[in-house]
Amino acid sequence: MTEDLNKRVEQAAQGITPQTKPDERRRFLGSLRERVLVRLDNTEVKDLKLTALFLKHIDDFKGYTILINGNIEDDGFLGDVEAECSKKDIPFTLVNNETAQTGPKDTAVLVVAKTAINRPRIKINQVYPPEMPNTELNAPAKKHEGFWHHLFHGDK
Repeated sequence: MTEDLNKRVEQAAQGITPQTKPDERRRFLGSLRERVLVRLDNTEVKDLKLTALFLKHIDDFKGYTILINGNIEDDGFLGDVEAECSKKDIPFTLVNNETAQTGPKDTAVLVVAKTAINRPRIKINQVYPPEMPNTELNAPAKKHEGFWHHLFHGDK
């Protein structure tokens, strides 16, 4: 214990401060999970429906910062995000350090707050669930026939 204390005092004297939650910071492009509003991983960035959904709701991200993984290969979506952010005055940062991983489940795009917001769901399709098709909404409700109807009339 005294060794840890001495090591910490030496690091503080050199200006080195230990990083809080380093594994979590590696997963969320240097940010913390408690600050994340929306997350897209590297496979979701290739899904045209999810990328269109993200761009459709980009106005919701004013007051937040968008972190973009600068190490992934892109078909134009990240360029579209950068262009929209520039148009709408939404700050964004390209992350090219060791936290920007290129695996399929690693983070590609994050929308983060400056302070903790503690959202239980951060995946894009959970934050903005798909809308119900109009055909399902306008379909007439099937009339429920009771026990006595089935007993005397059968299944005709």
